[in-house]
Amino acid sequence: MKRCMFVDDSSVIRKVAKRILGGSDMVVIEAASGFDAVEMCAADMPDVIVVDGALPDMPAVDFIRRVRAMETPIAPQILISLVELDVASIMRAKRAGAQGYLLKPFNRPQLLERFRTLKVAA
Repeated sequence: MKRCMFVDDSSVIRKVAKRILGGSDMVVIEAASGFDAVEMCAADMPDVIVVDGALPDMPAVDFIRRVRAMETPIAPQILISLVELDVASIMRAKRAGAQGYLLKPFNRPQLLERFRTLKVAA
């Protein structure tokens, strides 16, 4: 079973993602801050991480670098979540180790399609 972590200070975003993705083939875990997410990743690395581009406690690129620096058998796919298309932020995230981006707010078809392109969920 795949594990996906949503790192976002908005409980609404986390709950919507959990409702859409959670099911028989995916477990969705939540973190409200970058520091909490780093600790959770160190304990048990998820397969996919969607990180808010505007975390209140640390820049998303710092979070991505910290995750990439961890020695773990799982190399998670990472997406940065943005409220608007910002090419500079996407490029910084990709240089730090992210695979792509997700625009929010998202709906069921958008989120499922994004995960299909990652070859993670049906």
